[in-house]
Amino acid sequence: MKEITASMAGTVLNVFVARGAQVNPGQEVIMLESMKMEIPIESGTEGIVRVVKVEIGDFVNEGDVLLVLE
Repeated sequence: MKEITASMAGTVLNVFVARGAQVNPGQEVIMLESMKMEIPIESGTEGIVRVVKVEIGDFVNEGDVLLVLE
């Protein structure tokens, strides 16, 4: 299992993938908002989304797991 984590603290603005989706390296999977800036979170690897751990509006801290890939 591979985890995609938050690169900084912020609020989840959008989740671009759902459970079962195929993702590729460099693909934007989550958009965070921090200090009035939009921060895209990209997948660093390819895989299939097994768990989406956040919803729109959730606050996350740096290092929190956002998605789990298989």
